[in-house]
Amino acid sequence: MAPTLALAAGYLLGSIPFGVILTRLGGAGDLRSVGSGNIGATNVLRTGRKELAAATMLLDIGKGWLAVWLVERLFPGQGIVAAAAAFMGHCYPVWLRFRGGKGVATLMGIVLALHWPCGLIYALVWLGLLATVRVSSLSGMLAAASAPTGAAAMDRFDLVPLLLALALLVIWKHRANIERLLDGTEPRIGARG
Repeated sequence: MAPTLALAAGYLLGSIPFGVILTRLGGAGDLRSVGSGNIGATNVLRTGRKELAAATMLLDIGKGWLAVWLVERLFPGQGIVAAAAAFMGHCYPVWLRFRGGKGVATLMGIVLALHWPCGLIYALVWLGLLATVRVSSLSGMLAAASAPTGAAAMDRFDLVPLLLALALLVIWKHRANIERLLDGTEPRIGARG
């Protein structure tokens, strides 16, 4: 029963669409009709509400972390199951007809809970690139790629298969962004147009 309960708990926590909830409560309308239609913090930023975008990012990180931490406390050894389920819940939430986010913030919370030094590398790569190159998609994909690389470098080979699979899913979810990056049309954060 433990793996099943870990799967359910992870998925349910991961599937909470904080971006949609916060924009509605904040009077910014339905996030899915704004910009890319994505439910993550970058699209929340397109509403012009920086505080809602920051809160969405923190809550998406938090739900990934909480899913792993809580399940590991309740069902020791099942944190990795909850990690995968929370990520899938964010990307494919049942409440939104399985149309969710791209998983960058939620993955950061997951990595922090599984192995905080890898999570710290993830945060430094993601936030460092956001601050310098100001391209959300590129920053997120490179941060996701840093997770399995960091785990391998720190001899946490037990985490590499999961983190590699989740990083590949993040990259796959960004396939339209990759096309725009190659075309030179991917927008920068804060750019007008």
